[in-house]
Amino acid sequence: MSLGPPPRSSLLLTLLCMPWCSAPLLADDLFLDSQPLPQVLTATRLKQSAAAVPGSMTVIDSELIKASGARDIPELLRLVPGMMVGYTTGNQAAVNYHGTQAGDARRMQVLIDGRSVYRAGLATVDWSDIPVALEDIDRIEVFRGPNTVSYGANALMAVVNILTRSPANSHGTRMKLTQGGRGINDWYASQGMGWETGDLRLSLSGQQDDGFDSDRVGADRRDSRRLSRFSLAVSQTLNAQQSIDWQLDAKEGTNQRPYTYQPVFDGITEGGTNSDVSAKDYAGSLRWNFDFNPDHSLYIQGSAQQWDRRQIWRACDAKVSFSPELTQLWQLNPNYAERLARHMDTYSNGSAPPGSAAEQALGNQVLDQWRNGANQSVCGNIDQSTKESRYDLELQDTLSLSDSLRLVSGMNYRYDRADSDTYFNGTIDDTTWRLFGHLEWRASEHWLLQGGAMYEDTHLSGNSLTPRVAVNYLINPRHGLRAVYSEAIRSPDMFENNVNWSYRVTNLSSPAYGQNSGQYFVVTRGPGNLDKELMRSRELGYNGFFADIGLNVDVKLFYDEISDMVSEPLRNNQYIASNSNSSRFTGTETQLDWHMSTADRLRVTYAYVDASATNPLDKQQTARNSGSAGWMREWGHGWSSAVFYYGDDALNQYRFERVDLRVAKRIALGKANVELAGMLQQRLDNQPTTWPDNNYDQRHVLYFSAELEF
Repeated sequence: MSLGPPPRSSLLLTLLCMPWCSAPLLADDLFLDSQPLPQVLTATRLKQSAAAVPGSMTVIDSELIKASGARDIPELLRLVPGMMVGYTTGNQAAVNYHGTQAGDARRMQVLIDGRSVYRAGLATVDWSDIPVALEDIDRIEVFRGPNTVSYGANALMAVVNILTRSPANSHGTRMKLTQGGRGINDWYASQGMGWETGDLRLSLSGQQDDGFDSDRVGADRRDSRRLSRFSLAVSQTLNAQQSIDWQLDAKEGTNQRPYTYQPVFDGITEGGTNSDVSAKDYAGSLRWNFDFNPDHSLYIQGSAQQWDRRQIWRACDAKVSFSPELTQLWQLNPNYAERLARHMDTYSNGSAPPGSAAEQALGNQVLDQWRNGANQSVCGNIDQSTKESRYDLELQDTLSLSDSLRLVSGMNYRYDRADSDTYFNGTIDDTTWRLFGHLEWRASEHWLLQGGAMYEDTHLSGNSLTPRVAVNYLINPRHGLRAVYSEAIRSPDMFENNVNWSYRVTNLSSPAYGQNSGQYFVVTRGPGNLDKELMRSRELGYNGFFADIGLNVDVKLFYDEISDMVSEPLRNNQYIASNSNSSRFTGTETQLDWHMSTADRLRVTYAYVDASATNPLDKQQTARNSGSAGWMREWGHGWSSAVFYYGDDALNQYRFERVDLRVAKRIALGKANVELAGMLQQRLDNQPTTWPDNNYDQRHVLYFSAELEF
C-alpha cells in the first residue's frame, strides 16, 4: 500500500527528520526506485546526483534564466546563495563567492562549456563581455566551494560553468528584441538545423544600455556599453563510438569607462573624459569524444582564445612628471618621491624634504626644474591597450572499474600570453601543466567515499598538489549527508607577481625635456616571488530531493580559511603585493527549489557569512546576510508570471534590495510561437549600487521583449 505524499503541513518535520530517519521501508523503497535522478557534471567531472556530490551545487536552469528576466550573467548569479554581486565602476560587475575585495574574480574559475574565460594576464573576468547570449545557455552549474582538484588554480572559492544548448536541441528559427528604459536595446537571432549525422546552431546577438545615471556629486556617469556577438556550434557523429563538437565565438563592443585619472601635481586641469575601451574577443574549440563502451569514455579538447582591449586616453600633468631625476628618485624611494610630488608648491620655496643624501640631492634637482618652468601643464596620449592569448589542450578519461568504483583522470596543458606596453613593458607568457584524478567508491548501499587530487606546475609560480576527501551518507539515492575537507591553491597571476607598470605618454602638447613623448615617473613592478594562496575548507551538508512533492533542499555549513593571501590595493602608485594577509569565512547557506504543482515553482536562497580578515578591504565586499526568493507561475491560456526578490544587507557598506516582476503572454500563430513580456525592476532602497558613484535617477526600470520561434 502506498502511503502517498506527506501532507504539506508536515513539510518542516519531514525536512528535519529525513537526514536521520532512514527507516528500512524508505531505504528499500527508494533504492529500488527506477526514476532517473537529476545529475550535475561540474563538481567532479563525473555525472552525479546532487546527493552524491562532494560539495554544494546550484543549478540555474533555462526555465529559471528566462523567468528571471535577467539580461546578463552577473544578474543571474544573484540566484546563487553566498554569491556577492556588485558593480565597481559603472558597467564593470564585481562577482565573488563570499566576497573578498578581489572585484576581478581572480578567486573563481569561470567556464563556458568547460573552457576557462578567466584572463590570467590581468587577473580578471570581463563579466560584461562574456561572449555568450543568455538565450544560448542551457544551464549554469555553480560549485560553491574550492575545487582546484577538478579545475586548477583560480577555482579557489567557486566554479561557474556556463553550459550552452546542444545544437541538437536548437533546431528552428528564434528571434528576440528587448527595449526599454536606461537605453536598453538588446536583440538575438538564431538558426538551428540538423542532418543525418550532425546538428548546427548559428546565433547572432547584441546588447546595449546606458549604465548608471550619475556619480556621487551628481555629474553624468560615463558607463554605457554596447556589444555584438557571433556563435557557431556544431556536433558531428563520426560512428557509433566517436563524435566531434566544435565551437566558434566572437564578440566586439565598447565599454565606456569613467575618467579616473587625477593629476599628481596641484593646479593641473584634467585632460579629458574619454577613457573608453574597445573590446574584441575570439574563441574556438574542438572536442573529440570516444566511447569505448558504456563503462569507458575519453575526450580530447583543444581551444584557442584571444582578448583584445584597446584603450587610449588623454591625460594632463606637469612637465616635471617626465623628469629623469624624478624617475630616479621614484626608483630609489617611491614614498619619498610621492611626498615631494604631492607637496611641490610647499617645498618649491625651500629645499627638498629630509631624507638620505641621494634622495635630497635628486629632490633639489627636481625642485630647480619646477621653479624653471617644469610646473607648466603638458598633455599627451596614454595607450593602455592589452592583448591576451590562450592555448589550451586537455585529455580526460572516465572509467567505471566496477559497479561500485569510478575513476576520472586526465591532464591539461595551457599557454597564456599577455602583451601590454603599459602593464608589462612588452610581452610576458606562462605555461601550466596539470594532472588530475578523482575516485568515487560506493562502499555500500549507503556509503559513498570520494577522493581526488590535482598536481599543477606553473612556470612563473612553481608546483603544487591539492587534495580533497569527502564522505557521503546516502539515506537513499535522493537524500544524502556529506562531510568534505579540501585544500585549494591559487597561483599569483602575471599582473600580481610580474607587473612592470608604467605609462608612456605620446603626442605631448609641448616638448618635455627635449622630447615629444616621455615616460611617466611612476614605475611599479611586481615582487616576482609571491607564494601561492592556500585555502583549507571544511563543509557539512545535506541535499534532499522529495520527488513526490517536487522539492529540492540543500543546506551547507562551512568553515574556510585563506592564508598567504594577496590583497588589495594593486594600483599603479599604491601597489601592495605580498602574502602577508589572511581571511576566514564561516556560516551557513540554504537553497530550496519547490515545484509545488505543474503551474507553480518556488525558489528561496539564504546565506549567512561571517567574514574576518587581516586587511579590512578583504571583507568590504562581503554581505553578512544575503539571499533571494522567487515565485514562478503558469496561469493558463499562455499567461505566465515571475516575481523575484534579491537582498544584501551590505556590499561595500551599501544595502541592496530589489524586486523584479515579469509578466508574459505566449501566442500560437500556426506553427510559430510569439511571446510578449514586460519586465519591471524596482529598488526597495535608495542607496548607491556597491560604489558611491553608481546612482540611478529613478529606482525603477521597465523594459519589454518580443520573441518569435518557428
